[in-house]
Amino acid sequence: MSENIIAKLNEEPKTIWVRLITVAIVVSLMTWGSQSLHFTGFTDSGLNVAKGLVNGLLHPNVALIFDMSDSGIPFLLLQTIAIAVLGTIIGAILAIPVSFLASTNIVPKPIAMLFRALILLIRTIPALIWALVWIRVTGPGPFCGVVTQSVCSIGMISKMYITAIEDLNTGILESLDAAGCTTFQKIRCGILPQLSASFISTAIYRFDINLKDATILGIVGAGGIGSPLNNAI
Repeated sequence: MSENIIAKLNEEPKTIWVRLITVAIVVSLMTWGSQSLHFTGFTDSGLNVAKGLVNGLLHPNVALIFDMSDSGIPFLLLQTIAIAVLGTIIGAILAIPVSFLASTNIVPKPIAMLFRALILLIRTIPALIWALVWIRVTGPGPFCGVVTQSVCSIGMISKMYITAIEDLNTGILESLDAAGCTTFQKIRCGILPQLSASFISTAIYRFDINLKDATILGIVGAGGIGSPLNNAI
């Protein structure tokens, strides 16, 4: 026991040096990065914009808020929510086969790595870039927003689905196989009950993200309230 304690004490100085070096690197990076920040104060136009925003929040345009046309706030808000809902549902459904094909306990490892690379590519590209790409394909409007949200959802949801699939209790599947169950029965009775809760919670979490992203996507012309909001600001 004493030898173990002495060994731990001998390792402690090394740990301290590692921590000190890590802190020094972080401080150096922060110092180097802050050199490019040049704050010159608030401009007169910036202060006027801030005053206008505060005044607009305190004295909103009631006619615009209750405008029921296709350019009014209620319609655009509903359109934004619809884009997020459809994008989440389509993305969550398409993510299921992709995630199964990217799980090493379901398919051979080379195939799984190929689909994981595809998922990584989707997740690497920001939503605004996807929107700009799809606008060239579908044209501006809510359909572009739905397609963009679906693609972005596949990237994130698939990543979380893979974790759930690889944590499956294979003992249940082996028991069902020994009982003579068909593949469909094993999926319905052995796989879906284990994955359904995780799949649903992941989809709900992604919907929360999509609802915020749908507002931003409107700025580049992907439908919703984003573009009118940007013009108003």
